[in-house]
Amino acid sequence: MDGRTATHATDGGSSESALYRRVWRWHFYAGLICLPFLVLLAVTGGLYLFKDPIEAWVYQPLLHVDARPGNALPAEPLVARALAVVPGTAARFVPPAAPGRSAEVGVRTETAGVVAVYLDPADGRVLGQVADRSRLMNVIKNLHSLALAGPLANLWIEVVAGWAIVLVVSGLFLWWPRGRSGGVLSVRGRFSQRLWWRDLHAVTGCVAAAALLFLAVTGMPWSAFWGEQFGRLTSTWGVGAPRYVWGGPPPSTLPWAGLPAVPWAASQTPLPQSASHDHLPVDGPAAMTTVEAQSIGLDKALQVFAGLGLPVGTPVRLPKGPQGVYSALHFADDVRELRVVHLDRYSGAVLADLGLKDYGLAGRVTEWGISLHTGRQFGLANELVMLAGCVAIVMLAVSAVVMWWKRRPRGRLAAPPRREADRAATVAIAVAALLGALYPLLGASMLVALLVDALVPTRWRQRFSL
Repeated sequence: MDGRTATHATDGGSSESALYRRVWRWHFYAGLICLPFLVLLAVTGGLYLFKDPIEAWVYQPLLHVDARPGNALPAEPLVARALAVVPGTAARFVPPAAPGRSAEVGVRTETAGVVAVYLDPADGRVLGQVADRSRLMNVIKNLHSLALAGPLANLWIEVVAGWAIVLVVSGLFLWWPRGRSGGVLSVRGRFSQRLWWRDLHAVTGCVAAAALLFLAVTGMPWSAFWGEQFGRLTSTWGVGAPRYVWGGPPPSTLPWAGLPAVPWAASQTPLPQSASHDHLPVDGPAAMTTVEAQSIGLDKALQVFAGLGLPVGTPVRLPKGPQGVYSALHFADDVRELRVVHLDRYSGAVLADLGLKDYGLAGRVTEWGISLHTGRQFGLANELVMLAGCVAIVMLAVSAVVMWWKRRPRGRLAAPPRREADRAATVAIAVAALLGALYPLLGASMLVALLVDALVPTRWRQRFSL
């Protein structure tokens, strides 16, 4: 830290230095809370950016077959062969996207969840199987959200994302030049010096601030609490989830489980229902036999989807229960081509045909944000920009730890000091209140942090501060 920065951080007689100390203190504790999880998010997110090429390499024997002349088997015999290998209920079917690609049947089982069975479309030969929950990129995705550790851990990731926003805002305040030139856009000193690590941390944070803020904000719609509430409110207000062609959302609450990926806005709406058939048996094996006999069948549904212009290889969710529907999901790289189509399982009538144009303003903005967040929208360029953001997070974490280690006195936490005369500026309070109101879990954690900070005994502050 240069002399001017040190003056700002230690001169208790300056109102600016009091504000600087308080922001520095919040920045320090936000980093203490977030850094391990931010590194986890950065590493798993960086890997997930390259989901398709990684899975194409890992699961190559399951995804590719020898291209042979002649017609492929119909979809229904392929589903029957998959069920003969993995007993359960067929949940999805993914046709071969191109010659030389396998067909995939998702089978819902009682013990392993949905299991993907891969088959050679030419002769129905089973190539192998992978449970969805043990699929490599699904494991990485669940690590990214901490869903593997349960719902409370999933909520904690939302708190971390909120504190990441605090880190960016407070970090930019601390970086602000204030008449300095060194450590703003250039790194001073030598590798072994704390000044070098401090400047590396500041310059990296400044350059990557926009990307880090974008990643934190655009990841929020998929979060456990805020994302659910945001989806519910935007759907209620008509600015998020798509409006159905008949003028309102359908009454069904059938889940989206079974599809490999679902657009955010579509995940906020229930599925429509197939027309009720009062003459069908209510339950039992006979009921399902009657239902299947009257259903148009998967092959006919695929023909309807093809006639509607959906690309070859579009995943199809199969009906669940007598009122279930056939749902095709075209989860395109270009967000403008996203499309979800639902068919009545008995008549083949189109119950809903939804594209980005059907979403409300919040739904469209959110879908664009998520598409950029996951690196899909603009191909390799988009992936590299997001990867640079992930690398910057790791660099910031490493430089922060090294900088702290070089600064800390032995046996002390070396947190920035809080003095009784320090008062938070009105603008700082307003920014904190705004972020806390916008992200309630962040706001609640802020209040907890303030309470802990206020209750820490004076003798402990001497040990934990500079």
